[in-house]
Amino acid sequence: MKRILLTASTALAGVVLAAAPAAATPGSNFVPSPVVNGHFGTLTINTADQKTDKWGMVLKTLDDTDIGADQLTVQPGGYSGWHAHPAPVFITVTEGTIEWYDAATCAAHSHTAGTSSASFIEPPYAAHNVRNTGSGVARFYAIVIKPAGYVGLAFRLNRDEPSSC
Repeated sequence: MKRILLTASTALAGVVLAAAPAAATPGSNFVPSPVVNGHFGTLTINTADQKTDKWGMVLKTLDDTDIGADQLTVQPGGYSGWHAHPAPVFITVTEGTIEWYDAATCAAHSHTAGTSSASFIEPPYAAHNVRNTGSGVARFYAIVIKPAGYVGLAFRLNRDEPSSC
């Protein structure tokens, strides 16, 4: 009986180890610099009755909220490492070009300063990696509406490198 139990335990441990994901990937030549972070409590904003032309806004959070801005600098060949965020991130590239790699599709999306592709939104919990494949520095700003207390590295959720990318 002991031999059967030991064999079953060994087999189960092998399955668990084989199923373990690869280690998270750190960034390289990728420097985030906080610009500002403010605490706003729970938000309930609705301008439906006070629009500017046809533009209006509905913004509601379910708990305390911070809003922040970061400047991110990526040297040539630099990358962020695979990660996600617990809220959407509003990005605008102000210098150079970044390649935004989506872990779900392994597709790269190019975003260049001064073009219609410069601004985009990273969806919440979407694993991704940002790269600078150019020869010059790339710089972008990230505006985040996020859960209170997720400042700096706490807002980065490290993810494993997808095995399919």
